[in-house]
Amino acid sequence: MSDEIKKGLLGIVVDETEVSKVMPEINSLTYRGYAAQDLCEYCRFEEVAYLILNKDLPNSIQLKKFEKEEKDNRELSKNLYQVIKNMPKKSHPMDVARTAVSIMGLEDKETSNSSLEANMRKALRIFSKTPTALAAFYRIRSGKKIIKPKKSLSFSENFFYMCFGKVPQKEIVKAFDVSLILYAEHSFNVSTFTARTITSSLSDIHGAITGAIASLKGPLHGGANEEVMHMMNKIKKPSNALKWINNALKNKDVVMGFGHRVYKSGDSRVPTMREYFGKVAKIKKDKTFEKIYDIVEKVMIKKKNIHPNVDYPTGPTYHLMGFDTDFFTPIFVISRITGWSAHIMEQHAANKLIRPLAKYKGNKHRKVMELNYR
Repeated sequence: MSDEIKKGLLGIVVDETEVSKVMPEINSLTYRGYAAQDLCEYCRFEEVAYLILNKDLPNSIQLKKFEKEEKDNRELSKNLYQVIKNMPKKSHPMDVARTAVSIMGLEDKETSNSSLEANMRKALRIFSKTPTALAAFYRIRSGKKIIKPKKSLSFSENFFYMCFGKVPQKEIVKAFDVSLILYAEHSFNVSTFTARTITSSLSDIHGAITGAIASLKGPLHGGANEEVMHMMNKIKKPSNALKWINNALKNKDVVMGFGHRVYKSGDSRVPTMREYFGKVAKIKKDKTFEKIYDIVEKVMIKKKNIHPNVDYPTGPTYHLMGFDTDFFTPIFVISRITGWSAHIMEQHAANKLIRPLAKYKGNKHRKVMELNYR
């Protein structure tokens, strides 16, 4: 057995998956074989959610049934609404999401049933209810009244409605839908691996998704889209961008939204999200962040040969849509629940406890002496 240590499991293949793959031959992230950018162009998020969970795109009857089940499960229990009302107003929304899913597990009658059929039903309930929980907190922390979900609205329309009390123009909704599709799944990233590790002990789906949310919160993973917006707010205006990025590189500061463990010559999701970032900026008549984006990107590629990842265009897009910065990663959550759930069910289907080894580097054998206690 080799003693070579692969920090961060770099380059280690730990299992197989049918859910997604970055296909170098077409330079694209694919879900069940479909290129993510094609799904963005031709599908709504609900269709992609169905695909990820059910292994194929739905026909009209399957989609109608799936959408009805999602809409029928959006409402929260009175208890969960009350818990959200009692949460500290300064709580990070990712902690709210984590706690809300955990409470859903306490309330779900099938929590202890991890059969494929039960997990599919629970996955759909978590998928349907989590946006409602987050939107409720979004309202409460601002001193506003909770807006209950509306069954006549699509998944994306309903989230805007629950947060803001209105649905924006269809181009904004489409851009939001695209972001959800691009965030829905990405193979064995750290939060997905967390979910699979928890599942490997035969824990329940609520526990696995709770752990995945905690993992996604970190700035080296899902929290990067928030950090991108903080960076842009520091830059403030395009005229400051060149000086800011040059100073950051000189000081060897981490520039958020750039680089990726998997992509070395550019995240295949970026061109699509960049396009919709531009569309939203045009609708909102605000090109400030687009100009900052372009300047920073150009310098990073020229000086470091490091390309942006999908968080780079997504952060300012969500900002222009009106969302608070600390809500960017929770939006990631409501999308990635689909990918996590698919991986959890895949792990259950061919489970092996995930239990790696560690190379010990501590003290050699020592004996306890009576003197040590005096």
